Amino acid sequence: MPDPLGSLAFTWPFYAAALFGYLLGSIPFGVVLTRLAGLGDVRRIGSGNIGATNVLRTGKKSLAAAVLLLDGGKGAIAVLLAGMFGPDTAVLAGGGALVGHIFPVWLKFKGGKGVATALGILLAIVFPVGVLACAVWLLVAWLWRYSSLAALVAIGLAPIVAYVLAYVPVFGAYLSDPQRAELALFIAVLVYVRHHGNIRRLWRGEESKIGARSRAEPG
Repeated sequence: MPDPLGSLAFTWPFYAAALFGYLLGSIPFGVVLTRLAGLGDVRRIGSGNIGATNVLRTGKKSLAAAVLLLDGGKGAIAVLLAGMFGPDTAVLAGGGALVGHIFPVWLKFKGGKGVATALGILLAIVFPVGVLACAVWLLVAWLWRYSSLAALVAIGLAPIVAYVLAYVPVFGAYLSDPQRAELALFIAVLVYVRHHGNIRRLWRGEESKIGARSRAEPG
């Protein structure tokens, strides 16, 4: 990764990758699709979040699935397209996409919690870690039916596994590297910060389960 304070003649592609990722990640598919479906503003129902879990509270499972795929897809696409110009631009675009989803300029920097986008980024940047994170999310959600808990466990494990795969070869090959592991850690930090309210409610036993009516959670 080049010095970000270096000559603009050399660093502009990396700034461009981060900006590209941010703008792609900032597309609020939850808001757009619910409005197109005639359901109003998803931020005015349930938790007020723009992600698939809150869209599911509209009762439209197909719409929630579409939001899930699109939010994950924009993270993956940002990484894959920027990755055509090298691993550094892929990492920066991935980080930018998550920041864009959580702090979208179009919604006055009040966006989603980033889980679907984070999973899409992980699948694209270090596929085995992304697959494991998705599997852990599904398992925890099935066992305890807390979307937030599933996200925290899955995303929290991702940087640990990414670092292990960066230093321990699997069948003679390193499936990750320190830079991608650092991106996974950056993702985990942002997701955990964004879930601070959920962590408090989980601790108090007040968190809503998947399929239950929300208790008008903040953010």
